[in-house]
Amino acid sequence: MQIFADLHIHSRFSRATSKDITIQQLEKWAKIKGIDLLGTGDFTHPLWLKELKENLTEDGSGFLKTKSGFTFALQTEISLIYSQANKGRRIHLVVLAPSFSIVDQINDWLSKKGRLDYDGRPIFNISCPEFVEKLKAISKDVEIIPAHAWTPWFGVFGSKTGFDSLEECFQDQTKHISAIETGLSSDPPMNWRLSKLDRINLVSFSDAHSFWPWRLGREATIFDIQPTYKELINAIRTGNGLIGTIEVDPSYGKYHFDGHRACNVRLAPKESTKIKNICPVCKKPLTIGVLHRVEELADRPEQFIPENAKKFFRIIPLSELIAHYNKTAINRKSTWDTYFKFIRAFGTELNALLKASFEALCQVTGKENEELASIIVKNREGKIPIQPGFDGVYGYPVFDQKKSKEKENLSLITTAKTEQKDLKEFFG
Repeated sequence: MQIFADLHIHSRFSRATSKDITIQQLEKWAKIKGIDLLGTGDFTHPLWLKELKENLTEDGSGFLKTKSGFTFALQTEISLIYSQANKGRRIHLVVLAPSFSIVDQINDWLSKKGRLDYDGRPIFNISCPEFVEKLKAISKDVEIIPAHAWTPWFGVFGSKTGFDSLEECFQDQTKHISAIETGLSSDPPMNWRLSKLDRINLVSFSDAHSFWPWRLGREATIFDIQPTYKELINAIRTGNGLIGTIEVDPSYGKYHFDGHRACNVRLAPKESTKIKNICPVCKKPLTIGVLHRVEELADRPEQFIPENAKKFFRIIPLSELIAHYNKTAINRKSTWDTYFKFIRAFGTELNALLKASFEALCQVTGKENEELASIIVKNREGKIPIQPGFDGVYGYPVFDQKKSKEKENLSLITTAKTEQKDLKEFFG
């Protein structure tokens, strides 16, 4: 049974999230997106957990069901902030649990370490090894996955506070880490370049802070399993039944390139290295992005493909393609009108993005808008250039060929703070 799963989301009780998130909204938009299995998000927060228990029912599968039968898996994200080897560490972990009973035990232990009620993604001064060891003592069926593993600030391999290996981070508990989340700024080929990750399975989830379809399910993992928690965890741990992942183009992610948001400076790793990772505008250290960090740790060349490589698809959400094509805002009525034409025609967004033929897409767009149908096909083929994200700024698709050429030769982008003559002088 093929299952599209997004197992890393947040509730309205997490910071910087939509205050309109409810179980009902999540179910509605997951169905529209084409997601079959959704994480609950934030099971550590007492108010959200109360809503989960009121709205979802355990059915013996290890999953939870709504009244209409939609499936959720108990999930949260934990932020661990601590010191190791004379360096401050900030690591985010996705946690999956098989039952409310296990969740209550996890929350009981965490409540003795700090507060759970102030944020859906609570922070604890607990090391990764201690955290994993304790949760595994509560239940061997709990799964811990390093979240957005490469992001600078909170990824296990992040340039700011991370580690150079899983073993350095999790020590004797590394044996319990079976998968990592690629995150928006990396994809499987980038991770394949590290031989030390060969035993690790790659999963991809959205880390959605709202229920809107340009966030929910923008990254997901495809499983071929029976719909039980036991089979899900076995697939994550062994790779059996894990078909592959849906990824955004890593350039789309907020931390793909190096840069400085305040100075509007965006740099490819080679250019950052030339200037010793110092911002040419403010002279402060750049935020080193995921691509640069992968280059630092990789022991294989680009284009390397392991024998057991899983499938992956790079796609940008449909509503974003429509908005950029129409040169309008993503939340405008015209964007939604076009979006729902595709949903009515193909049932779900993922069907439109991944399965619909060009001819079928043209029947929706009409002859006058065949270019939009072509863009959707190019999207699934990875042929749409993306202006890379940097230092917390999302990348975006480029449909203008002149701008596309700019992406290929990208070295530095600045505001008026730095004149073109200064760039020439800087790079010789």
